[in-house]
Amino acid sequence: MRNWFQRVHLQEPPLAHLLFCDTRTSWVWLIVRVYVGWSWLEAGWGKVTGGAWIGPKAGAALSQFIAVALTKTGGAHPDVQSWYGAFLRSVIVPHTALWSHVVAFGEVLVGAGLILGAFTGIAAFFGLFMNLNFLLAGAVSINPVLLMLAALLMMAWKNAGYLGLDRFLLPWFGVPWRVPKR
Repeated sequence: MRNWFQRVHLQEPPLAHLLFCDTRTSWVWLIVRVYVGWSWLEAGWGKVTGGAWIGPKAGAALSQFIAVALTKTGGAHPDVQSWYGAFLRSVIVPHTALWSHVVAFGEVLVGAGLILGAFTGIAAFFGLFMNLNFLLAGAVSINPVLLMLAALLMMAWKNAGYLGLDRFLLPWFGVPWRVPKR
């Protein structure tokens, strides 16, 4: 009888290994990373310098965005689910100035992290999380594309930042690019 807790090494399909573990394809991830990072950096920089997200009018643009999202919670087939509308009303609306700063600076940080290839997997996760929230709020635009690319960058985290700062940062923190001992 087989011991279910016995260690078994499962092989990756060759294509998955090539894309996610082979540094020869890290240039592909560099292109994806810079595209997604630039999208985030551009959006975040516009918010940081625009005045409606940061500064004396902080929260004004976010309040408008949420107001539109809340109008999409009704009807037979709502674009925004009622539970997400309740979340917006109870958690975000009372603190729009704070969340406005979080969104604006979060977008800049995600963009910078992806462009520089610094903690790529973490930056991609937070980008995916923001895309998911924008989609849940009924804003489609480019969010599905960025969400999909962020998910791929998360899966390729070992390889996606290899042509970036991760090549130096991650080994310093004790993760990939070490030849396993046999």
